[in-house]
Amino acid sequence: MAAAGLSVTVTHSNEKHNLHVTPKEGCSEPVLRDLAQVVEEATGVPVSCQKLIFKGKSLKDLEQPLSAAGIQDGCRVMLIGKKNNPEEVELKKLKDLEKSVDKISGQLEGLNEDLTGLQQGFLVKDIRAEALCKLSRRVKATIEQFMKILEEIDALILPENFKDSRLKRKSLVVKIQAFLAECDTVEQTICQETERL
Repeated sequence: MAAAGLSVTVTHSNEKHNLHVTPKEGCSEPVLRDLAQVVEEATGVPVSCQKLIFKGKSLKDLEQPLSAAGIQDGCRVMLIGKKNNPEEVELKKLKDLEKSVDKISGQLEGLNEDLTGLQQGFLVKDIRAEALCKLSRRVKATIEQFMKILEEIDALILPENFKDSRLKRKSLVVKIQAFLAECDTVEQTICQETERL
């Protein structure tokens, strides 16, 4: 076979793609990986998500020469696989950020419990001032963590048609704002308790 490569027709859903596959430099003929990469460029289906079928058999060995699989010039190959959905990628980022928000909200619950304990007078006056100071620092650190997540959300650029991602982002921002308001309340209570000392 000449190093010029070969032409194959790849069918995916109800689309047909006439593709030309060339071997990598230094190789005498194209291998399945060369075909898979050309298919990815033409269809948008990543190599990792592709299932290429020729004459009823699934082609799995990406290093196998096409001729060894029986694929010659003019053959038809069927593709099964989904294109990458860019919105799913953005939704995953938002879901990861939401997990971080939930984790930080757990810290906020702990702060509230500690503050309630202080308000109920579980510590002697000498130690209360130091404990309130530490609580204040923890609240500030929690606020900072929430603000960093808001910055990450703000950095996401979502096109108009990414409706699910836009809704998720909006609900996440509202959730964080509610937690920030709670942090402000905790901070005010700490200030009031400190003034009472």
